[in-house]
Amino acid sequence: MADLAAVSGSLAAVGYGLAAIGPGIGVGIVFASYIQATARQPESAGLTRTYMFLGFAVVEALALLGIAFGFVFGK
Repeated sequence: MADLAAVSGSLAAVGYGLAAIGPGIGVGIVFASYIQATARQPESAGLTRTYMFLGFAVVEALALLGIAFGFVFGK
């Protein structure tokens, strides 16, 4: 039990590490969908590229919110 008492520090880093899993999966899904759409219809690559970058930006914004909330609410 003495070893558990020696653990100290903020759990914000652990919380952000867990929160970063979602955006990581989200970025993978965004790029996989773009590759699949481009493979199915190569002529629509220019149109779907815009939506890919928009989706990437939204997912990354959520990751940045996760780290910001970790610092704000972590004691």
